Amino acid sequence: MSYVAVYHVATPDTPNKVLTHVDDIQSTLAEHGVRFERWQPSPIEKGASDAEMIAAYQSQIDALGYAAVEVIRMSHDHPQKDERRAQFLDERTYSEDEVRFFIAGQGLFTLHIGDYVYSVRCEKNDLLVIPAGLPHWFDMGENPYFVALRPFNTAKGWVPVFTGDENARRYPGLDD
Repeated sequence: MSYVAVYHVATPDTPNKVLTHVDDIQSTLAEHGVRFERWQPSPIEKGASDAEMIAAYQSQIDALGYAAVEVIRMSHDHPQKDERRAQFLDERTYSEDEVRFFIAGQGLFTLHIGDYVYSVRCEKNDLLVIPAGLPHWFDMGENPYFVALRPFNTAKGWVPVFTGDENARRYPGLDD
């Protein structure tokens, strides 16, 4: 189930609130310029190629207005899953929006906004757009599984600027 859990930075063990209704998630995140949507699923055959997955959502992708899109995947049997998980747990910003649409599986994006932290669990059919410059991190869990579209404008936007903050280690992760 998709949700947003809101924590004060002083209490990383206890959320102030947890929202599970799509409208509540959308409005809470929109207050901070973050976009959350639930897209209607498109029929995709098991074993579909990257091109077929992109084609299934092309009209929605085009409406977002980004220049390019790629498919990213992770599974529990990936040989570098632990290293990749650790890499994405470092708080960072990007010079362009970070955008994910989950075709399958799940992931936890955590946003650091002032004195609050917003953990956003995304799953199949969820779109999350994190605006450029917003500190955040991503947890794919100990046994990851996701297939997602990543729209972007420039390869340079994918270069993270690390904040040096150890916040991610203080808050619950995907498997917690």
